[in-house]
Amino acid sequence: MRLLNVNSLEVQEFIGRDLPPYTILSHTWEFEEVSFQDLQSGGMVRLIGFRKLQFVCEQTRRDGFQFTWIDTCCIDRRSSAELSEAVNEWFYRVQGPTTQPFYL
Repeated sequence: MRLLNVNSLEVQEFIGRDLPPYTILSHTWEFEEVSFQDLQSGGMVRLIGFRKLQFVCEQTRRDGFQFTWIDTCCIDRRSSAELSEAVNEWFYRVQGPTTQPFYL
């Protein structure tokens, strides 16, 4: 599972179920969401969705956590296998976080 480090804005991979405490973003998808590829290339600052990402990272830090999970940022949607696995594990992902910031 990939989680976004809210301090470095880097995606980190965690294997198995031994995950650090994290938040998960509940949001509506909008135009120009920040994707996994945008984070890898550094092109996220120019996107409208970067403001949402900044909000979630700030709120997550304020709540005392270092990691968050955002579907648009933590799933490589170019991989149909990864996308399918993420959908199948959705229940686990929603059960795992300690807090859920909302951005509507």
